[in-house]
Amino acid sequence: MSSIAESRRPVIARTIESPRMRRSQRRHAVAVVVLSAAGILLAGGLAVAGRPPGLAELAIFLVFFTIAGLGISVGYHRMFTHQSFKAKTPVRVALAIMGSMAMQGTLKFWVALHRRHHEHSDAPGDPHSPYVLEDGTPLRAGFAGFWHSYMAWSFGHEVPNSAFYARDLMRDRLISRVNDLYFVWVAAGLALPALAGGWIHGSWIGALQGLAWGGLIRIYAGHNMIWSITSLTHIFGRRDFATRDRSTNNGWLALFTLGESWHNNHHAFPTAAVLRFRWYQFDPSGLFVAALEKTGLAWDVGRPGKHALDAKLKSN
Repeated sequence: MSSIAESRRPVIARTIESPRMRRSQRRHAVAVVVLSAAGILLAGGLAVAGRPPGLAELAIFLVFFTIAGLGISVGYHRMFTHQSFKAKTPVRVALAIMGSMAMQGTLKFWVALHRRHHEHSDAPGDPHSPYVLEDGTPLRAGFAGFWHSYMAWSFGHEVPNSAFYARDLMRDRLISRVNDLYFVWVAAGLALPALAGGWIHGSWIGALQGLAWGGLIRIYAGHNMIWSITSLTHIFGRRDFATRDRSTNNGWLALFTLGESWHNNHHAFPTAAVLRFRWYQFDPSGLFVAALEKTGLAWDVGRPGKHALDAKLKSN
């Protein structure tokens, strides 16, 4: 009887064939490019007018880049997508909001897209492989593959079905509410650095400086953080562990990506919340998770043991 009941369950598609959603996705990608260009032009115009960025602008940029970056790396990626640790409700909500400020899509969309990437990594179905398009068309080695995996994919990939890939988040009413307020959080990510700049400098020019560096340029830098992962860490670098894809580790990107560039480590152990497997592997996001664990705000933190690491070593 159970097999009959299971056969009657509706089949949930992995992607959504909706021209409206495809247009919305493309508009979002274009908006990111337009806002990024606007930030560069605004900062350049202010510099020409005699207001180049100073220490205040650098501080505003670093603060908001770290806030949004940790929201993506620790929240969107490690906690929500891979469930590599559990956290108290205020932490979950805060990380969801912080990640939304990065303007990389709603939480449900981001999680669904990334889970689809892991399902098909570097194979047909992967949204952003440097080696093959989603439909299975091989990509030529070199610039064509790099450009697709770096940025071009964001304008035309399939729309992942959250009902299939992110059912756990759809059942969470509070997180769904945060997800639905996505554009509010994006706007907050622009307004707060503008307010900080205006408060520090006591002028509208200062507010524009804060908007440019802590808002618009910070969004551009945050996207480059992710684009470098989708491209470079599947092309260049060291492969310590045997995986079915071509993920690599790149230490020179570790600080900028907040530890996400230990990508071969991640693909070998997706549920690891801390990606520092060797003493020299700097993982800021892992340190943040460890700090949450120390304070009791996070628990069940995923850390592969020595036997698990040894079993997946590439040399084995």
